[in-house]
Amino acid sequence: MTGFRMAAPLMALREGYSPAAVGMLLALFALAPVFMALPAGRYADRRGLKKPVALSVGIATVGAALAVAFPVFAVLCFTALTCGAATGLAMIALQRHVGRLAHGPLELKQVFSWMAIGPSISNFLGPFAAGVMIDSFGFRAAFLLLALLPSLAWFWVQRTIEHEPVAAELRHNSGSSWNLLRDKGFRKLMVVNWLLSSCWDVHTFLVPVLGHERGLSATVIGTILGSFALAATAIRVLMPWMASHLRESVVIGSAMVATALLFAVYPLVHAAWAMGVLSVLLGLALGSVQPMIMSSLHQMTPHHRHGEALGLRAMAINGSSVVMPLMFGSAGVLMGVGAVFWLVGAVVGLGSPLAWTLPAPPAEAPQRMPP
Repeated sequence: MTGFRMAAPLMALREGYSPAAVGMLLALFALAPVFMALPAGRYADRRGLKKPVALSVGIATVGAALAVAFPVFAVLCFTALTCGAATGLAMIALQRHVGRLAHGPLELKQVFSWMAIGPSISNFLGPFAAGVMIDSFGFRAAFLLLALLPSLAWFWVQRTIEHEPVAAELRHNSGSSWNLLRDKGFRKLMVVNWLLSSCWDVHTFLVPVLGHERGLSATVIGTILGSFALAATAIRVLMPWMASHLRESVVIGSAMVATALLFAVYPLVHAAWAMGVLSVLLGLALGSVQPMIMSSLHQMTPHHRHGEALGLRAMAINGSSVVMPLMFGSAGVLMGVGAVFWLVGAVVGLGSPLAWTLPAPPAEAPQRMPP
C-alpha cells in the first residue's frame, strides 16, 4: 500500500491531474476501512489472525493486478480502495494478536515497538522500490512488483499459533462498540491519534506535490519519503530497550510539539537534502507515537474487546485519511502547499495538551521479553 500511495498520485500528476484529484485518489486508500473497521475488529475477535490475513492477501493481490493490466486513473482509484481495505483488515487482526502476547504495560510497549518496525520498513521499501522501478522501467513494472508483495505476508503467517477465540457470551454481552467512547481517557486517545495520523497524511500527500513542483525525480521523492520511514524504523528499534524509561503521555506530547515545529519549517526549504533532513526528524517524532498509543489503548479497554477498540481507532484515522487529502488538495489549490503545512502544524501544537493528560499506566516491576 505504501508503494501505491506514492506511485499512483505521481502517475496522476504526470498525466496532468490536479492536486484535488490526487487528494481524492489518496482518500480512497482510507475509504473502505472507514466502513469495515468495526466489523473487521469483531471478525478478528471471532477468527483470530490467519483468516483475516488470507482474505486481505486475496483482496490486495486482485486490486494490484488490475493496476498492472489497466494503469489508468479510474483503475488506480479501485486499486486504492482494495489496498486500503486489505491493509486495514490485516493490521487490525495483527495488532489484536500481538497485544494478546503481552503481559502488563511494559511488555505492551515492547511488543508494539517491535511490531511497529514492520510498517516502518514498508514505508521505506514501498516508495523507494516504486520510485526506482518507475524511473527505470515505468509505472506498470512498479505496479507489478507491488502486486507480488501480499503473497509474502501469507507465507510468513502460516506458522503463527492462534490465540483462543473470545467466548461468545463475552462478545454478545459487550453491547455496541460505540460505548467504548464513554471512557474519557479513550476519547482523548482517539483525538490525539487522529491529529497525529493527519500529520502522517500531510507528509505522505504533500511531499510528492512539493517535489513535483520543484522538479524532483520519482527516485528523489521516494527517497525523501523513505528517509522518513527509516527514521521511524530507527526510533522503533530503540524503543523496546528504552520501554521501562518511557511514559506514554510524555512521548506522545513531545512528538506533537516537535511535529508542529517541523511543519512550520518544511515549506521554507527547497533543496532535496534539506527536505530529507526534515523528513528524518519528522520520522523520529511520529515514529515514536504508534507503540505508545497502542500500549495505552490495550490498557484502557477490556481484554475481550481489543479487536473492537482497534476497529474504532482504525475507523477514526481512516476517516481522517479520507477527508484530509481532499481538504489538503483543495486547500493546496487555494492557499498553496506551505499554508497547509502551517495550518496542520498549528492545530497539532494546540492539541498537544491533550496528550500530556492521558491516564498513566499502573506501576509494575521491570520485565524482560522472552527471546
